[in-house]
Amino acid sequence: MSAPDTNVEREEKLHKPALLGIRGVVVAVLLMFAVFLLWVFNKGGEQDVVETPQTAAEVQATIADN
Repeated sequence: MSAPDTNVEREEKLHKPALLGIRGVVVAVLLMFAVFLLWVFNKGGEQDVVETPQTAAEVQATIADN
């Protein structure tokens, strides 16, 4: 139940700093999330390449070379 004599304009004016703070936090979180997604997708394409011999002949050649 709400009070019958609520002045919406006055309440909006009184709550303005809190509402601006909430909006600021939401914007900051969305910005951090976007940066996180860019970082994840940027790192996703990098893979460590390990060269391993494919055949027994290549293994033997590698051993013989060392």
